[in-house]
Amino acid sequence: MAGKRKVLLRYRGRDLSEEDASFIRELIARHPRASRRRLSTLLCEAWGWRQANGALSDFRARGLMLALHRAGHVALPPPRCVPPNNVVRRPPPAPVLLDTSPIEVPLAQLQPLEFVLVRRTPYEVLFDGLIHHYHYLGYVRPVGEHLKYLVLSPAGRPLAALAFSSAPRHLGPRDRFIGWTAQARRANVRGVAYNPRFLIPPWVRVPHLASHVLARVLRGLSGDWQRIYGHPVHFVETFVDPTRFKGTCYRAANWVHLGRTTGRGKDDQTNKPNRPLKDVLGYPLDPRFRELLGRLP
Repeated sequence: MAGKRKVLLRYRGRDLSEEDASFIRELIARHPRASRRRLSTLLCEAWGWRQANGALSDFRARGLMLALHRAGHVALPPPRCVPPNNVVRRPPPAPVLLDTSPIEVPLAQLQPLEFVLVRRTPYEVLFDGLIHHYHYLGYVRPVGEHLKYLVLSPAGRPLAALAFSSAPRHLGPRDRFIGWTAQARRANVRGVAYNPRFLIPPWVRVPHLASHVLARVLRGLSGDWQRIYGHPVHFVETFVDPTRFKGTCYRAANWVHLGRTTGRGKDDQTNKPNRPLKDVLGYPLDPRFRELLGRLP
C-alpha cells in the first residue's frame, strides 16, 4: 500500500506535497526566462486550473507559488515589476454631482424602477462615489467576483446602490445553518454571495423601498452571476452592526438571522475579539441550497 503523501503546506484548502513542489521546480527549470506571471499561466494549463467562466486561475496559481517560494520549497525568479499598492495609491472616488432634493413619495409612484448592473460601465463612477460619500463604511474596492447594482427612478435619479462579492471562506453561523462539511465548503463556497454594501441615499425617504429593492435584486442575482462568472449562487449573506442598525429591511425581505460573529476576523491569531460583533443574516436563493452547497466534487 502506497504511503500517504507528506504535506509541505496547505494553501486555500489544497494540500501541497513534495511531488507538487518538485513539479513546479521542474516547470521553472524548463522555462528559465519566464516571468512569475508566465509561470503561473503555465502551471494553470498543466494542472487544468480554470474558473467557471473558462479563464485561467492564474491569480490563485501565483499565490500558491509565492507561498511555496516563501517557505523555501521552490525558487521563483526575481519579480520584474512591483504592482502599486491600490489601497495606498488609488485615489478615493470623486464627489458626485447630484440632485439631492428630497424624494418623499409612495413607492408605487416610483415604479417602474430600473435595476442597472454598473460594473465596467459609465455608471460605475456614480456608484463608487455614492458609496464612498454616503455609506458609513465608505468605498472599498471589491476583490474577486463581484457585482454592483444601481437602482434608478423613471426620471433617472439614483435611489439605491448595492454590492455583492465573494463570501468569506469561514463563517460559523452560516456554516452551521447550511450544515455542509469542511470539504463541501471548500468546494462550494463560491456558491455563496456576500452583500457588503447597501445604500439608500439620505435624501431618499420612501417607505418600504429598501426591502422592495432587496427582494427585486435577489430575484436576478444568481442569473446575473451565472452570466458573468459562469456559475450560479445559491445563498446570500450580510453583516449588520447591531449597535447601529436592526436589519429591519433585511428581515422585511425575509432574510434569516443566522447568529453573531465572534469579532475575531478571518486572520485572527489570538482567539480574542478585536472588532465589533456583527449579526449575520442570510437568504436562500434556491430552495435546494443545502443540497447544492453540500455536494462533493
